[in-house]
Amino acid sequence: METTESIDSTIEKILRTCHTIAVVGCSREEGKESHDIPKYLQKVGYRIIPVNPFADTILGEKAYKKLTEITDPVDVVDVFRPSEEAAGIAEQAVAIHAKALWLQEGIVSEEAMRIARENNLLFVMDRCMFKEHFKRRFEL
Repeated sequence: METTESIDSTIEKILRTCHTIAVVGCSREEGKESHDIPKYLQKVGYRIIPVNPFADTILGEKAYKKLTEITDPVDVVDVFRPSEEAAGIAEQAVAIHAKALWLQEGIVSEEAMRIARENNLLFVMDRCMFKEHFKRRFEL
């Protein structure tokens, strides 16, 4: 089991060194966490790549139907999808050579964690990227 210190260290490393975030489940609807959190992250300097099969653009960025369609390098895959989908998303994160997989608050998947760790991805589960960034308040 991970200690709080090691989790915090992983979070800090991701937030400081990973600048391109593919957001799986990014929403077009303001007021939804899956829209507002990526919008905040974009505002503080991260590049957001939305992944949503039902949108062409979100937050002024081209939206992709799935992770494997993204041609630019991705540092972090941030997941706003049900826990049952997390393992498949983890496999896609490995396929695109992401450096990290982040499952948002409320999303828990031991299988996604196993896939991420076996493939040397930094991994965070059941934590909000906005809250973690906001409490640290650093600039890119």
